[in-house]
Amino acid sequence: MSTPTPTKTIDSLATYHALGKSGLRVSPLCLGTMTFGTEWGWGSAESTARAIFDRYLAAGGNFVDTADGYTNGTSEKLIGKFMKSAGNRDSIVLATKFTFSTRPGDPNGGGNGRKHMMSAVDASLERLQTDYIDLYWMHNWDVVTPVEEVMRGLDDLVRSGKVRYIGLSDVPAWYLARAQTIAEWRGYERIAALQLEYSLVERNIEREHVPAALELGMGITPWSPLASGLLSGKYTSMKDVKNVEGRLGAISSSGNPGFEKLLTEKNFEIAAELVKVAREIERSPAQVALNWITKRPGVSSTIIGASKMSQLEDNLSALEFDIPPALSKRLEEVSRPPTHFPYHFHESAIQAMVTGGTRTTREPSWFRG
Repeated sequence: MSTPTPTKTIDSLATYHALGKSGLRVSPLCLGTMTFGTEWGWGSAESTARAIFDRYLAAGGNFVDTADGYTNGTSEKLIGKFMKSAGNRDSIVLATKFTFSTRPGDPNGGGNGRKHMMSAVDASLERLQTDYIDLYWMHNWDVVTPVEEVMRGLDDLVRSGKVRYIGLSDVPAWYLARAQTIAEWRGYERIAALQLEYSLVERNIEREHVPAALELGMGITPWSPLASGLLSGKYTSMKDVKNVEGRLGAISSSGNPGFEKLLTEKNFEIAAELVKVAREIERSPAQVALNWITKRPGVSSTIIGASKMSQLEDNLSALEFDIPPALSKRLEEVSRPPTHFPYHFHESAIQAMVTGGTRTTREPSWFRG
């Protein structure tokens, strides 16, 4: 039996942000529902998922994110069931995704081509028990489908009324720039948001994606801000990964390079510094990691996920404080990614050669020179 769902509203969660340059208003923390369902071995049963869903909305959250492939479609089905029983569909900003194959062996059973896109949206609408999706994400670059085909297809979905806004997830920066340019040039629906991996241990999007998002009007919604639990404070070494119950241990041997890359000596060093900072301000490491990422340039809403109510409650309190500048600087410095070509040409010494040693107030907020 699930515990009663608290009803307290959290002011910081109910202070809404515009998603990029669109008119869509979303909570600064988005409820990710990859954990809705037990098919993957580390999710939550229906009763727990329902309690988490209800608590997030009661706290003032309005942004719920899923995908057609999460827990083999169970996530979408549960969300549809929850919304229908509560009668709250229109008050929720509902996002889902397409790209991954639903029919093994069929070359058109996945990908971003028009054939799969059109069948995928109809299947998601049926599982979600709704006639429209607020934000439809292309889940992943498929390296084959021309970007012109993708953008025309997404525009058709908006014009049909099945989709309200569109977004791209896990794409190269050059791809998102070309996609938005095509949309502007041809009068298609513009991309409202980007869903990208972003955390203290994964900051590579700061080189290209963040500047592009700021320039082209796309809001960033980071996924895995706790690095699959690495930044939760539970892990200090590979020994902990193997011995401590949690998602990271369950996926660490999956062979997925996206997960395996987390388990490095450098990342454990970052996690250790995070724990030290959290102790100094008497907050949990997860709260500090979330707070830090939500304040980064270009971020509109950060995706949180929980398989237990205690995890959700901890995450929902992540915006109720400010990290002192000196401590924030420590986190920035320990996690700063190395500078690669051509960006070392844009650091302060080179810029001084360009500007004659002067500074300009219009330098972008993400510039580190």
